[in-house]
Order: sequence, then C-alpha cells, then structure tokens
Amino acid sequence: MTTTTVATSLGTDREVRRYLDVRDLLPGVDNPTPLVRLNHVVASNQGEVYLKLEWLNPFGSLKDRAASYLLAGLVERGLLGERDVVEATSGNTGIALAALAALSGIGVTVTIPDGVPEEKKIILRMLGAEVWETPDDLCPVDLPKDGAIALARSLAASEQGGRFVMTDQYSNPDNVTAHYETTGPEIWRQTDGRVGWFVTGLGTGGTITGVGRFLKERDPSIRVVGIEPQPGHRLPGLRSFQEAKQPEILDWDVIDDVIRVDDGPAYDTTKRLWREEGLTVGPSTGAVVHAIRQLETTTGDVVVGVSADSGFKYTSYFEEILGDEGLPRI
Repeated sequence: MTTTTVATSLGTDREVRRYLDVRDLLPGVDNPTPLVRLNHVVASNQGEVYLKLEWLNPFGSLKDRAASYLLAGLVERGLLGERDVVEATSGNTGIALAALAALSGIGVTVTIPDGVPEEKKIILRMLGAEVWETPDDLCPVDLPKDGAIALARSLAASEQGGRFVMTDQYSNPDNVTAHYETTGPEIWRQTDGRVGWFVTGLGTGGTITGVGRFLKERDPSIRVVGIEPQPGHRLPGLRSFQEAKQPEILDWDVIDDVIRVDDGPAYDTTKRLWREEGLTVGPSTGAVVHAIRQLETTTGDVVVGVSADSGFKYTSYFEEILGDEGLPRI
C-alpha cells in the first residue's frame, strides 16, 4: 500500500529570510531595519554616525511602522467595520496603508498635496488607493498639506453612517506607540545602548516623540534633535511649523534642539550620500545628515539619524537639481 505524504507549510523563518506574508517583513526588535555607518560624508572627529535605513521596510519607508499600528488600532477598537480608511499624507503613510489594506480587502482613500512627486501618486494608484489631490484653493487653510488634513477629516465626518474612518496620523497616539515599541528599542539594541544623539525630521511628530521618549527613559542624557525645513520647502515628509500647524502628538519635552535646513544644502547632501556612500536616499535624509554635520559631537559619540525613505520616489525632483549635469557633450 502506498501512502501519500501531505506537504506542510514551511512557515516563516527570519533566520533564512522565508516569509508566508509580506507583513512578516514589518520591523521590530527581532527584525530591525539596518543601521549603516557613514564613512565619507561626515568628518571622522564627529564620532560614529549611523543612518537607520527605513526604506528597507517592506513598503519602502519609515511610515510602514506607523501605518501598521494605525490600521491595527482601528481594528482592535472596532472602529473600522465595513468602512474605508481615509488619510492625509505626503505619500509614504498612504502607500503603507494602501498596501496593508489591500491585503485585507479594505478600501483606502488618500488626500495628498498636489505638489507631492508624481511617482508617489502613481504608486498609490497602483496599490488601488483613491487619490484626492488638494491644491491651495480647495480648502480654507494656508497650506496644501494642512488642506489635505482638513479634507480627510471632512470626508471622515461626512455622510450619515459614515463611509470613512480616518487613521489620523497627526493626532493618533498609535503613531507614537509604533516608534516607542519598535524603532526606539531597535536603536538601543543595535548601538549596545551607546547612542548619544538621535536625529530625525519633524513631520507628524510620531517618530521623534516615540523614539525620543523610549531613549530618554533609558538614558536622559541622550540628545534628541528635530530637523525642520524652511517655509516653502521641497522636502517631502517634513513640516515647517512656521507655516503649518503643529501635530497634536508631538511632545516637545523629549526634544533638545531643532535645526532648520534649507532645500539647497539638503539636496546637495543627498547627492553626496548617493555618490560617496552608495546610499540611494530621499531628500529628507540629506536634510538630516546636513544637520548632523552641524552638531557639536566628539570622536567618541554615537549618532543615529533616520533615513526615512529612498530616492526612487523623487526622480522628477532630482532631474531638476541635476540639470544638464552628466549629459554627453557633442
């Protein structure tokens, strides 16, 4: 008599990088994003400077962490039901939400400033998200980004019974919890508790609040520095609080300093990171590294900066800054 053996699932095994679901790639203390040292763009007397490469998350950015917590929070609190998710985004949170929601058959609508790179809007549509662009005159606020927030909140509040529920990354504490429970512990473990400086861009406030809170509970002497762009900037994902409302979840008590960065130096540093470090980062990373070079660090310091996403979503922006550089001369 012949017996038939039924194959069983191999199962997820991170040691050999085998996964049953793309969500198994989401980061955590046992599955951290890489920490990579900068060897050329910063001076050797500025200590050991590392970038946490968040673009190696499964959906391509730091926002994968927050999106997974925001969506899970809606489900756990019974707020989602049969409704669609709506969120205001400059791209990355929307991309992560759309990817995660697609896996569960949840509809996603995003409101997005019309100045966001076209690459991000195309990615959102590829993931099945409904994309509402918000020009200046669409909402009665000063900025397109705040206009996107206002539109998302109005959609969530409209229609009896409500088609939409908003994840609301700017005021939802789940955003902070994501970084308190994952990004902060990862950095602490990856640096053997030696991190002395943490530097990240100011956007929703979730990253700097969650990581800053975690690190300062371990060592109050750790310096937490936020990077703020100038008004009228073209550094997607960052917010200038000189022209935009401050997010409700932002906790100034964990922030030691804020450095304001102009677009020019940020893009110049981004170009250097590509060409001298081989790191294909986005422009907010250039802003972070430019700011790190201004810090009064010493040889023994360990500095960790956040590299929120890659540069592949910004090629249209980079085309502008490159101009005729590299074109063959006839």
